[in-house]
Amino acid sequence: MSTNIKVHFLGASGTVTGSKYLIETHDKTIMIDCGLFQGVKKLRELNWQQLPAKASSIDLVLLTHGHLDHSGFLPRLVNMGFNGRIWGTAPTLDIADIILRDSAKIQEEDAERANRDGFTKHQPAEPLYTTEDAENAISRFQSQPEDDWIEIHSNIRVRFRYNGHIIGATYIELDLYGKRFVFSGDVGRPNDPLLHDPQKPEQADILFMESTYGDRKHIEEDTLAKLKTTIDETVQNGGTLIIPSFAVERAQLLMYLIWQLHKKDQIPDSLPVILDSPMGARALSTFIKYPDWHKLTERDYRDMTDRIRIVESYKETWQIIDDKRPKIIIAGSGMVTGGRVLTYLQQYINREETTVLLAGFQAEGTRGRQLLDGAEEIKFYGKYYPVNARIDMLEGLSAHADQSELLNWVSNIDRKPDRLFLVHGEPQSLDMMRVKLKDTYGWDAHIPELYEIMDLTI
Repeated sequence: MSTNIKVHFLGASGTVTGSKYLIETHDKTIMIDCGLFQGVKKLRELNWQQLPAKASSIDLVLLTHGHLDHSGFLPRLVNMGFNGRIWGTAPTLDIADIILRDSAKIQEEDAERANRDGFTKHQPAEPLYTTEDAENAISRFQSQPEDDWIEIHSNIRVRFRYNGHIIGATYIELDLYGKRFVFSGDVGRPNDPLLHDPQKPEQADILFMESTYGDRKHIEEDTLAKLKTTIDETVQNGGTLIIPSFAVERAQLLMYLIWQLHKKDQIPDSLPVILDSPMGARALSTFIKYPDWHKLTERDYRDMTDRIRIVESYKETWQIIDDKRPKIIIAGSGMVTGGRVLTYLQQYINREETTVLLAGFQAEGTRGRQLLDGAEEIKFYGKYYPVNARIDMLEGLSAHADQSELLNWVSNIDRKPDRLFLVHGEPQSLDMMRVKLKDTYGWDAHIPELYEIMDLTI
Protein backbone atom coordinates (compact mmCIF):
# COMPACT_ATOMS: atom_id res chain seq x y z
CA MET A 1 0.00 0.00 0.00
CA SER A 2 1.49 3.34 -1.05
CA THR A 3 1.81 6.33 1.26
CA ASN A 4 1.90 9.98 0.27
CA ILE A 5 4.41 12.30 1.94
CA LYS A 6 4.67 16.03 1.39
CA VAL A 7 8.09 17.69 1.76
CA HIS A 8 8.05 21.45 2.34
CA PHE A 9 11.33 23.27 1.67
CA LEU A 10 10.98 26.18 4.10
CA GLY A 11 14.62 27.27 4.22
CA ALA A 12 18.19 26.61 3.02
CA SER A 13 16.75 26.04 -0.45
CA GLY A 14 18.62 27.95 -3.12
CA THR A 15 20.51 29.60 -0.28
CA VAL A 16 22.87 28.63 2.54
CA THR A 17 20.79 29.77 5.50
CA GLY A 18 17.50 29.28 7.35
CA SER A 19 17.43 25.45 7.32
CA LYS A 20 13.87 24.13 7.67
CA TYR A 21 12.33 21.04 6.09
CA LEU A 22 8.79 19.94 6.91
CA ILE A 23 7.79 16.31 6.41
CA GLU A 24 4.03 15.89 6.35
CA THR A 25 2.52 12.41 6.62
CA HIS A 26 -0.97 11.18 7.51
CA ASP A 27 0.34 10.13 10.95
CA LYS A 28 2.85 12.83 11.96
CA THR A 29 4.18 16.16 10.75
CA ILE A 30 7.87 16.59 11.54
CA MET A 31 10.18 19.55 11.00
CA ILE A 32 13.90 18.93 10.57
CA ASP A 33 15.84 21.97 11.74
CA CYS A 34 14.26 25.35 12.37
CA GLY A 35 16.86 27.91 11.41
CA LEU A 36 16.97 31.68 11.15
CA PHE A 37 17.69 33.34 7.81
CA GLN A 38 20.90 35.37 7.86
CA GLY A 39 22.75 37.48 5.30
CA VAL A 40 21.18 39.85 2.78
CA LYS A 41 18.18 41.95 3.83
CA LYS A 42 15.84 40.08 1.46
CA LEU A 43 16.58 36.86 3.34
CA ARG A 44 16.48 38.39 6.83
CA GLU A 45 13.06 39.83 6.12
CA LEU A 46 11.73 36.29 5.68
CA ASN A 47 12.16 35.79 9.43
CA TRP A 48 9.37 38.33 10.00
CA GLN A 49 6.92 36.65 7.65
CA GLN A 50 4.33 34.09 8.63
CA LEU A 51 5.61 30.57 7.96
CA PRO A 52 3.85 29.10 4.89
CA ALA A 53 2.81 26.08 6.95
CA LYS A 54 0.58 25.75 9.99
CA ALA A 55 2.90 25.73 13.03
CA SER A 56 0.24 24.22 15.29
CA SER A 57 0.06 21.16 13.03
CA ILE A 58 3.74 20.28 13.58
CA ASP A 59 4.14 17.44 16.05
CA LEU A 60 7.91 17.39 16.50
CA VAL A 61 11.08 19.30 15.59
CA LEU A 62 14.36 17.42 15.11
CA LEU A 63 17.62 19.39 15.26
CA THR A 64 20.77 18.29 13.46
CA HIS A 65 22.79 20.80 15.51
CA GLY A 66 22.51 24.04 17.44
CA HIS A 67 23.79 26.73 15.06
CA LEU A 68 21.52 29.76 14.62
CA ASP A 69 20.76 28.98 10.98
CA HIS A 70 19.47 25.58 12.11
CA SER A 71 17.77 26.43 15.43
CA GLY A 72 17.28 30.21 15.60
CA PHE A 73 13.67 30.30 14.34
CA LEU A 74 12.36 28.09 17.16
CA PRO A 75 11.03 30.98 19.32
CA ARG A 76 9.12 32.31 16.32
CA LEU A 77 7.73 28.83 15.61
CA VAL A 78 6.45 28.58 19.20
CA ASN A 79 4.91 32.06 18.88
CA MET A 80 3.15 30.89 15.73
CA GLY A 81 1.47 28.04 17.60
CA PHE A 82 3.89 25.11 17.72
CA ASN A 83 3.34 23.19 20.95
CA GLY A 84 5.28 19.97 20.39
CA ARG A 85 8.69 18.74 21.52
CA ILE A 86 12.12 19.64 20.16
CA TRP A 87 14.58 16.73 19.96
CA GLY A 88 18.34 16.72 19.52
CA THR A 89 21.41 15.28 21.18
CA ALA A 90 22.21 16.61 24.66
CA PRO A 91 25.14 18.81 23.52
CA THR A 92 23.09 20.10 20.57
CA LEU A 93 20.32 21.24 22.90
CA ASP A 94 22.85 22.81 25.29
CA ILE A 95 24.34 24.74 22.37
CA ALA A 96 20.90 25.73 21.08
CA ASP A 97 19.99 26.94 24.57
CA ILE A 98 23.06 29.19 24.61
CA ILE A 99 22.52 30.45 21.06
CA LEU A 100 18.80 31.18 21.43
CA ARG A 101 19.28 33.16 24.63
CA ASP A 102 22.12 35.10 23.07
CA SER A 103 20.17 35.73 19.86
CA ALA A 104 17.18 37.05 21.81
CA LYS A 105 19.37 39.30 23.92
CA ILE A 106 21.14 40.74 20.87
CA GLN A 107 17.82 41.41 19.14
CA GLU A 108 16.44 43.14 22.23
CA GLU A 109 19.60 45.25 22.54
CA ASP A 110 19.65 46.11 18.82
CA ALA A 111 16.01 47.22 18.94
CA GLU A 112 16.69 49.31 22.04
CA ARG A 113 19.76 50.91 20.42
CA ALA A 114 17.89 51.59 17.17
CA ASN A 115 15.11 53.34 19.07
CA ARG A 116 17.54 55.30 21.25
CA ASP A 117 19.82 56.42 18.42
CA GLY A 118 17.10 56.87 15.83
CA PHE A 119 18.49 54.72 13.00
CA THR A 120 15.25 52.81 12.33
CA LYS A 121 12.35 53.18 9.93
CA HIS A 122 10.08 51.38 12.39
CA GLN A 123 8.31 53.23 15.18
CA PRO A 124 9.24 51.63 17.41
CA ALA A 125 11.78 49.00 16.36
CA GLU A 126 10.98 45.64 17.95
CA PRO A 127 13.04 42.49 18.39
CA LEU A 128 12.19 39.48 16.25
CA TYR A 129 11.71 37.65 19.54
CA THR A 130 12.45 38.22 23.20
CA THR A 131 14.32 36.35 25.92
CA GLU A 132 10.97 35.12 27.21
CA ASP A 133 10.15 33.75 23.75
CA ALA A 134 13.51 31.93 23.67
CA GLU A 135 12.84 30.43 27.09
CA ASN A 136 9.44 29.19 25.91
CA ALA A 137 11.14 27.33 23.06
CA ILE A 138 13.91 25.96 25.29
CA SER A 139 11.28 24.54 27.67
CA ARG A 140 10.27 22.15 24.87
CA PHE A 141 13.76 20.63 24.52
CA GLN A 142 14.08 16.88 25.06
CA SER A 143 17.52 15.31 24.60
CA GLN A 144 17.94 12.04 22.72
CA PRO A 145 20.83 9.57 22.56
CA GLU A 146 23.27 9.22 19.72
CA ASP A 147 23.02 6.13 17.47
CA ASP A 148 19.85 4.63 19.02
CA TRP A 149 16.64 4.25 17.05
CA ILE A 150 13.79 6.14 18.71
CA GLU A 151 10.19 5.34 17.80
CA ILE A 152 7.97 8.31 16.97
CA HIS A 153 5.03 6.28 15.64
CA SER A 154 4.45 2.66 14.65
CA ASN A 155 5.76 3.42 11.13
CA ILE A 156 8.19 6.21 12.00
CA ARG A 157 11.52 6.13 13.82
CA VAL A 158 14.58 8.40 14.02
CA ARG A 159 18.30 8.11 14.73
CA PHE A 160 20.91 10.82 15.36
CA ARG A 161 24.42 10.04 14.07
CA TYR A 162 27.73 11.82 14.73
CA ASN A 163 28.62 14.33 12.03
CA GLY A 164 31.55 16.45 13.24
CA HIS A 165 31.04 20.14 12.33
CA ILE A 166 30.39 21.36 15.91
CA ILE A 167 29.98 19.63 19.24
CA GLY A 168 26.71 17.68 19.31
CA ALA A 169 26.15 17.85 15.55
CA THR A 170 24.53 14.91 13.80
CA TYR A 171 22.94 13.89 10.58
CA ILE A 172 19.44 12.52 10.98
CA GLU A 173 18.08 9.22 9.69
CA LEU A 174 14.29 9.19 9.61
CA ASP A 175 12.61 5.93 8.66
CA LEU A 176 9.13 6.55 7.25
CA TYR A 177 6.95 3.64 6.16
CA GLY A 178 9.93 1.53 5.11
CA LYS A 179 11.93 4.29 3.40
CA ARG A 180 14.97 5.99 4.90
CA PHE A 181 15.12 9.77 4.73
CA VAL A 182 18.61 11.13 5.49
CA PHE A 183 19.15 14.80 6.38
CA SER A 184 22.83 15.64 6.25
CA GLY A 185 22.71 18.73 8.46
CA ASP A 186 26.15 20.32 8.15
CA VAL A 187 28.79 17.71 7.39
CA GLY A 188 32.05 18.18 9.26
CA ARG A 189 35.57 17.52 8.03
CA PRO A 190 37.90 14.58 8.60
CA ASN A 191 41.04 15.16 10.70
CA ASP A 192 39.61 18.11 12.60
CA PRO A 193 41.92 19.09 15.51
CA LEU A 194 39.06 19.02 18.03
CA LEU A 195 36.30 16.79 16.62
CA HIS A 196 36.11 13.17 15.54
CA ASP A 197 35.53 12.25 11.90
CA PRO A 198 31.91 12.26 10.69
CA GLN A 199 30.10 8.95 10.42
CA LYS A 200 28.86 8.04 6.95
CA PRO A 201 25.34 6.90 6.01
CA GLU A 202 24.97 3.42 4.51
CA GLN A 203 21.41 3.75 3.23
CA ALA A 204 19.51 6.74 1.92
CA ASP A 205 16.34 6.31 -0.10
CA ILE A 206 15.59 10.03 0.13
CA LEU A 207 18.69 12.17 0.71
CA PHE A 208 18.80 15.85 1.69
CA MET A 209 22.43 16.90 1.24
CA GLU A 210 24.14 20.15 2.15
CA SER A 211 26.27 21.83 -0.51
CA THR A 212 27.88 24.79 1.26
CA TYR A 213 31.20 24.09 -0.46
CA GLY A 214 29.86 22.00 -3.32
CA ASP A 215 31.84 24.07 -5.82
CA ARG A 216 35.31 23.88 -4.35
CA LYS A 217 37.99 22.06 -2.43
CA HIS A 218 39.42 23.73 0.64
CA ILE A 219 42.87 25.20 0.20
CA GLU A 220 45.49 23.04 1.84
CA GLU A 221 47.04 25.52 4.22
CA ASP A 222 49.39 25.13 7.15
CA THR A 223 46.98 26.80 9.52
CA LEU A 224 49.38 27.12 12.43
CA ALA A 225 52.08 28.62 10.21
CA LYS A 226 49.63 31.11 8.67
CA LEU A 227 48.31 32.05 12.11
CA LYS A 228 51.83 32.53 13.47
CA THR A 229 52.83 34.72 10.50
CA THR A 230 49.75 36.89 10.89
CA ILE A 231 50.34 37.28 14.61
CA ASP A 232 54.02 38.13 14.11
CA GLU A 233 53.31 40.76 11.44
CA THR A 234 50.56 42.40 13.46
CA VAL A 235 52.67 42.52 16.63
CA GLN A 236 55.65 43.93 14.71
CA ASN A 237 53.38 46.71 13.43
CA GLY A 238 52.27 47.45 17.00
CA GLY A 239 48.73 46.49 16.08
CA THR A 240 45.83 44.40 17.31
CA LEU A 241 44.75 41.15 15.67
CA ILE A 242 40.96 40.84 15.66
CA ILE A 243 39.49 37.45 14.75
CA PRO A 244 35.72 37.51 14.24
CA SER A 245 34.62 34.05 15.28
CA PHE A 246 31.62 31.81 15.44
CA ALA A 247 31.01 31.18 19.11
CA VAL A 248 30.60 27.42 18.83
CA GLU A 249 33.56 25.24 17.84
CA ARG A 250 35.40 27.95 15.87
CA ALA A 251 36.20 30.08 18.91
CA GLN A 252 37.34 27.00 20.82
CA LEU A 253 39.42 25.82 17.86
CA LEU A 254 41.12 29.21 17.55
CA MET A 255 41.89 29.15 21.27
CA TYR A 256 43.36 25.67 20.85
CA LEU A 257 45.55 26.67 17.88
CA ILE A 258 46.87 29.79 19.59
CA TRP A 259 47.56 27.73 22.70
CA GLN A 260 49.50 25.27 20.51
CA LEU A 261 51.69 28.15 19.32
CA HIS A 262 52.19 29.16 22.94
CA LYS A 263 53.21 25.61 23.90
CA LYS A 264 55.77 25.61 21.11
CA ASP A 265 57.15 28.98 22.29
CA GLN A 266 56.17 30.54 18.96
CA ILE A 267 54.29 33.47 20.46
CA PRO A 268 55.53 35.48 23.47
CA ASP A 269 54.13 34.74 26.93
CA SER A 270 53.49 38.45 27.36
CA LEU A 271 51.14 38.72 24.36
CA PRO A 272 47.56 39.04 25.62
CA VAL A 273 45.11 36.57 24.07
CA ILE A 274 41.48 37.37 24.74
CA LEU A 275 38.19 35.57 24.13
CA ASP A 276 35.46 38.20 24.22
CA SER A 277 32.36 36.21 23.38
CA PRO A 278 29.92 35.46 26.19
CA MET A 279 28.31 32.80 24.03
CA GLY A 280 31.71 31.37 23.10
CA ALA A 281 32.67 31.16 26.77
CA ARG A 282 29.45 29.33 27.60
CA ALA A 283 29.91 26.99 24.64
CA LEU A 284 33.42 26.24 25.91
CA SER A 285 31.92 24.62 29.00
CA THR A 286 30.22 21.96 26.84
CA PHE A 287 33.66 20.55 26.03
CA ILE A 288 34.09 19.61 29.69
CA LYS A 289 30.49 18.41 30.03
CA TYR A 290 30.58 16.11 26.96
CA PRO A 291 34.11 14.64 26.70
CA ASP A 292 33.08 11.81 24.34
CA TRP A 293 32.08 14.27 21.63
CA HIS A 294 35.60 15.69 20.99
CA LYS A 295 39.35 15.04 21.28
CA LEU A 296 40.33 17.67 23.85
CA THR A 297 41.58 16.19 27.13
CA GLU A 298 40.66 17.75 30.46
CA ARG A 299 44.31 18.65 31.06
CA ASP A 300 44.55 20.40 27.69
CA TYR A 301 41.32 22.24 28.40
CA ARG A 302 42.61 23.53 31.75
CA ASP A 303 45.99 24.59 30.35
CA MET A 304 44.38 26.34 27.37
CA THR A 305 41.89 28.30 29.46
CA ASP A 306 44.66 29.29 31.89
CA ARG A 307 46.60 30.91 29.01
CA ILE A 308 43.68 32.81 27.46
CA ARG A 309 41.76 35.61 29.15
CA ILE A 310 38.01 35.05 28.98
CA VAL A 311 36.09 38.33 29.22
CA GLU A 312 33.20 38.32 31.66
CA SER A 313 31.75 41.82 31.32
CA TYR A 314 31.27 44.59 28.76
CA LYS A 315 33.28 46.86 31.07
CA GLU A 316 36.28 44.59 30.43
CA THR A 317 35.81 45.05 26.68
CA TRP A 318 36.49 48.77 27.04
CA GLN A 319 39.45 48.13 29.32
CA ILE A 320 40.93 45.95 26.60
CA ILE A 321 40.27 48.62 23.95
CA ASP A 322 42.02 51.21 26.12
CA ASP A 323 45.09 48.95 26.46
CA LYS A 324 47.42 50.14 23.69
CA ARG A 325 49.59 47.01 23.64
CA PRO A 326 49.49 44.55 20.72
CA LYS A 327 47.01 41.76 21.46
CA ILE A 328 44.89 39.01 19.94
CA ILE A 329 41.11 39.30 20.29
CA ILE A 330 38.71 36.50 19.40
CA ALA A 331 35.16 37.88 19.40
CA GLY A 332 31.76 37.03 17.96
CA SER A 333 30.19 37.04 15.57
CA GLY A 334 31.96 35.07 12.88
CA MET A 335 30.35 36.87 9.93
CA VAL A 336 30.56 40.28 11.70
CA THR A 337 26.75 40.47 11.82
CA GLY A 338 26.63 41.41 15.52
CA GLY A 339 28.21 40.74 18.89
CA ARG A 340 31.23 42.18 20.68
CA VAL A 341 33.41 42.18 17.56
CA LEU A 342 31.48 45.23 16.32
CA THR A 343 32.63 47.22 19.36
CA TYR A 344 36.26 46.37 18.60
CA LEU A 345 35.96 47.07 14.88
CA GLN A 346 34.38 50.46 15.53
CA GLN A 347 37.57 51.39 17.41
CA TYR A 348 40.19 49.58 15.34
CA ILE A 349 39.11 49.08 11.72
CA ASN A 350 40.28 52.53 10.65
CA ARG A 351 43.85 51.82 11.88
CA GLU A 352 46.44 50.57 9.39
CA GLU A 353 48.25 48.57 12.07
CA THR A 354 45.11 46.47 12.76
CA THR A 355 44.61 43.07 11.16
CA VAL A 356 41.16 41.51 10.82
CA LEU A 357 41.53 37.77 10.27
CA LEU A 358 38.36 36.11 9.00
CA ALA A 359 38.20 32.47 9.97
CA GLY A 360 35.15 30.90 8.38
CA PHE A 361 32.43 31.00 5.74
CA GLN A 362 31.16 34.51 5.03
CA ALA A 363 27.61 34.47 3.66
CA GLU A 364 26.44 36.87 0.97
CA GLY A 365 25.20 40.13 2.46
CA THR A 366 27.16 39.93 5.71
CA ARG A 367 29.77 42.45 6.84
CA GLY A 368 32.31 39.63 6.80
CA ARG A 369 31.69 39.05 3.09
CA GLN A 370 31.94 42.79 2.44
CA LEU A 371 35.33 42.91 4.16
CA LEU A 372 36.50 39.82 2.30
CA ASP A 373 35.42 41.40 -0.99
CA GLY A 374 37.50 44.53 -0.28
CA ALA A 375 34.94 47.03 1.03
CA GLU A 376 36.52 50.45 1.58
CA GLU A 377 34.03 51.33 4.31
CA ILE A 378 31.68 49.39 6.54
CA LYS A 379 28.53 50.34 8.40
CA PHE A 380 27.91 49.76 12.11
CA TYR A 381 24.81 51.02 13.89
CA GLY A 382 23.90 53.58 11.26
CA LYS A 383 27.40 55.01 10.70
CA TYR A 384 30.11 54.26 8.12
CA TYR A 385 33.73 53.58 9.13
CA PRO A 386 36.70 53.54 6.73
CA VAL A 387 38.43 50.18 6.37
CA ASN A 388 42.14 50.88 6.75
CA ALA A 389 42.93 47.64 8.57
CA ARG A 390 44.51 44.73 6.72
CA ILE A 391 41.89 42.07 5.97
CA ASP A 392 43.04 38.47 5.73
CA MET A 393 41.47 35.03 5.62
CA LEU A 394 42.43 31.84 7.46
CA GLU A 395 41.47 29.26 4.85
CA GLY A 396 42.12 26.03 6.68
CA LEU A 397 39.51 26.21 9.43
CA SER A 398 36.23 25.52 7.70
CA ALA A 399 33.90 23.28 9.70
CA HIS A 400 32.07 22.30 6.49
CA ALA A 401 33.14 19.44 4.25
CA ASP A 402 34.32 20.54 0.82
CA GLN A 403 33.26 19.02 -2.49
CA SER A 404 35.54 15.97 -2.32
CA GLU A 405 34.73 15.38 1.35
CA LEU A 406 31.00 15.54 0.63
CA LEU A 407 31.44 13.01 -2.15
CA ASN A 408 33.32 10.78 0.27
CA TRP A 409 30.61 11.22 2.93
CA VAL A 410 28.04 9.54 0.65
CA SER A 411 30.45 6.87 -0.65
CA ASN A 412 29.12 4.12 1.62
CA ILE A 413 25.49 4.46 0.53
CA ASP A 414 24.58 1.00 -0.76
CA ARG A 415 22.48 2.03 -3.79
CA LYS A 416 21.34 5.07 -5.75
CA PRO A 417 18.88 7.19 -3.73
CA ASP A 418 15.33 7.30 -5.07
CA ARG A 419 15.39 11.08 -4.63
CA LEU A 420 18.30 13.40 -3.91
CA PHE A 421 17.78 17.02 -2.90
CA LEU A 422 20.68 19.47 -2.75
CA VAL A 423 20.19 22.16 -0.12
CA HIS A 424 22.13 24.60 2.08
CA GLY A 425 24.22 26.15 -0.64
CA GLU A 426 24.45 29.20 -2.85
CA PRO A 427 23.38 28.65 -6.50
CA GLN A 428 26.83 27.98 -7.96
CA SER A 429 27.74 25.53 -5.18
CA LEU A 430 24.45 23.67 -5.58
CA ASP A 431 24.78 23.34 -9.33
CA MET A 432 28.41 22.23 -9.29
CA MET A 433 27.60 19.64 -6.61
CA ARG A 434 24.73 18.40 -8.79
CA VAL A 435 27.08 17.93 -11.75
CA LYS A 436 29.77 16.26 -9.63
CA LEU A 437 27.33 13.75 -8.12
CA LYS A 438 26.10 12.87 -11.61
CA ASP A 439 29.62 12.45 -12.95
CA THR A 440 30.89 10.48 -9.93
CA TYR A 441 27.98 8.24 -9.00
CA GLY A 442 25.41 8.67 -11.75
CA TRP A 443 22.97 10.19 -9.26
CA ASP A 444 20.40 12.73 -10.38
CA ALA A 445 19.83 15.59 -7.95
CA HIS A 446 17.06 18.15 -7.66
CA ILE A 447 17.75 21.67 -6.39
CA PRO A 448 14.53 22.82 -4.68
CA GLU A 449 13.42 26.42 -4.59
CA LEU A 450 12.42 28.16 -1.38
CA TYR A 451 8.88 27.19 -0.34
CA GLU A 452 8.68 24.43 -2.95
CA ILE A 453 6.45 21.52 -1.94
CA MET A 454 7.34 18.06 -3.21
CA ASP A 455 4.82 15.17 -3.21
CA LEU A 456 6.45 11.81 -2.69
CA THR A 457 4.65 8.49 -3.03
CA ILE A 458 6.42 5.65 -1.25
